[in-house]
Amino acid sequence: MASNRALKVADRIKEVIATTLETRVKDPRLGFVTITDVRVTGDLQQASVFYTVLGDGDAQSGTAAALASSKGLIRREVGAALGLRITPTIEFFADGLQESASAMNDLISSVKAADAELAKLRANAKPVGEADPYKSHE
Repeated sequence: MASNRALKVADRIKEVIATTLETRVKDPRLGFVTITDVRVTGDLQQASVFYTVLGDGDAQSGTAAALASSKGLIRREVGAALGLRITPTIEFFADGLQESASAMNDLISSVKAADAELAKLRANAKPVGEADPYKSHE
């Protein structure tokens, strides 16, 4: 479990990176990026930044290249904003949240279709055996 300080630093890094991408990074390959999460190690020396990109595969690969090339500028901005003794190294990771969500939606729709088919089969079903399966002791 991350410490309270690491969580606060991660939140601040997220804000600084989002602002830096919006105002300072002028790379034309940079697409519409959303920083979804930042995770910082307990010693505050490494930061993993997760992002999503709106668009197709070309937009995602272009954005990944733009983030990789502007990593130094982003790290400098993070260091200036945080004022820590050691500025954390930054690694960018494409967040698979969209793919996971679409896969989950596909699974839910297939389960709903199976439930509808089962309901159709159940509508015309009749019990096996006699109408009253319990023996009466008369």
